[in-house]
Amino acid sequence: MAGEVVLVAEEKKVGGSVEIISTTNVKPKKSDIGRKECQLVTFDLPYLAFYYNQKLLIYKGGHENFDEVVEKLKDGLALVLDEFYQLAGKLDKDEDGVFKVVYDDDMAGVEVAAAAAEDLEVAELTAEEGTSKFKELLPYNGVLNLEGMQRPLLAVQDGLVMGCTFNHAILDGTSTWHFMSSWADICKGAHTVAVPPFLERTKARSTRVKLNLTKPSDAPEHANSAQTNGGAAKSEPPLREKVFKFSESAIDRIKAKVNAGSPPKPYSTFQSLSAHVWQAVTRARDLAPTDYTVFTVFADCRKRVDPPMPESYFGNLIQAIFTVTGAGLVLGNPVEFGAGLIQTAIESHNAEAINKRNDEWESNPIIFQYKDAGVNCVAVGSSPRFKVYEVDFGWGGPESVRSGLNNRFDGMVYLYPGKSGGRSIDVEISLEGKAMEKLEKDDEFLMEI
Repeated sequence: MAGEVVLVAEEKKVGGSVEIISTTNVKPKKSDIGRKECQLVTFDLPYLAFYYNQKLLIYKGGHENFDEVVEKLKDGLALVLDEFYQLAGKLDKDEDGVFKVVYDDDMAGVEVAAAAAEDLEVAELTAEEGTSKFKELLPYNGVLNLEGMQRPLLAVQDGLVMGCTFNHAILDGTSTWHFMSSWADICKGAHTVAVPPFLERTKARSTRVKLNLTKPSDAPEHANSAQTNGGAAKSEPPLREKVFKFSESAIDRIKAKVNAGSPPKPYSTFQSLSAHVWQAVTRARDLAPTDYTVFTVFADCRKRVDPPMPESYFGNLIQAIFTVTGAGLVLGNPVEFGAGLIQTAIESHNAEAINKRNDEWESNPIIFQYKDAGVNCVAVGSSPRFKVYEVDFGWGGPESVRSGLNNRFDGMVYLYPGKSGGRSIDVEISLEGKAMEKLEKDDEFLMEI
C-alpha cells in the first residue's frame, strides 16, 4: 500500500509488505489562524502537472519507543505548521480562475501514517541502486500536483524510515528543507521556528495568470496516464537508478581537472561536477556527433530577482536554465568546454533574463511535463547545499536520503551532500539500462569512487 512509512529497529526487517498501524491528520497547534489565501505565482504554476515531490529519509535511531516517537513527531509537526500552515491547506481557484493555496482552521491538515513492515532488510533501503523498494514507503506515487485541489499538500510517514511527499506547485527544494529542518528543531526542543517562512510570494511576482486546469485529465497528455491511441500504454525503455558517491578527494580532482586550463573565471564545484556528469552520460549514450544534447539546471532565483527575496521565501523561486550543444562537441572537447557553457548560462540568468522568461510564459502559459528538460538531457535537481544530513529529530541524522519514484526520467540527476561530509557529493542518476551499464564501468567518470 502506498502512502505509509515504517518505523522499526535497525536489526529488524522493514518494507516488503507494509501494514498500516494508524492514519491521522495533524493540524496547526493554533486553532485561530483563520482563513488564509495566497495566490500561486508565475514561478509556481508551470509545475502543476509535475508529480508530488518525494523524499525518503532513512534513520538508524528513533525506533526504541515507537508510540512515543510517533507522538513526538506529530506534536512537533503541529507546532511547525503554525508557521508553515500552507502545507496544511489545499489548492483552489479564485473567481477569476487564478490558482491559490488556501488554509482554514476547519481543514483536515496534514496526513500522517504510521506503518510496520517485514521481509526487507533496512540495509537494502540504503543500497546505492534502485528505487523499487521505496514504493510502499512513500505517499502519492503517480499523483499530480494538480490533484492538490483534492488532497493534502504534504503527506508524511514517520519512523526509522520517513517518506515525505510535497506538492511541487507549492514549494521548491529550498523551502522543503527549510520546513524539514524547522520540524526537526522543534522535535529536539525548540519552542519556535528559528527562521519563519516568508509567505508573501507575490512580492516576487504578482501577475495573475488564469489557467484552465481543474482536474488531472486537464493536464498535458504526458502527465496523465502514459496512454496512447487505443488505450495502450506507452512503452518506454526501463530506467535504472543509481547513486554514485564522490568523495571529497574525488570532487577536488574533478574540479582541478576542469580548471586545469586556468579559465578567466574559475569553474565552481557545481559547474565542474555538472560538466563531468554531462560528458560521461553523453559518452554512455553512444550519441552521434550531430545529435543534440541538453544540460538543464533548476536554478534558485531568490538572490537573482530584483528586488532579491530572502532565503526563507516559501514557495517556488526556481527557473530551468537550458544549455544545448552537439554531442560531438561535448565529447570531442576537454570537459571544460561543457563547464564553460554551463557557467555562461547560469551567470547570464540575471533579473532581466528571469523577467523576460516570466513575461513570455505569462503571455502563453505552458504547463511543463515533468520530463520536459530537452533532448538527450542531463537535468540537475536538488543541491549539495541542502543540509539534508542535519535533519535530526532527536536520534541523529539520517543514514541515507533519496528521492522517490515520481518525476524520474532518462537523464534526471539529483545532487545531495555526501554522508561523509566535507565537499563529498552523492550523484543520483536515472538512465536507460544500457547507458547505465556503460556509465558504471566508465573509470574516467568514476574517479575511483
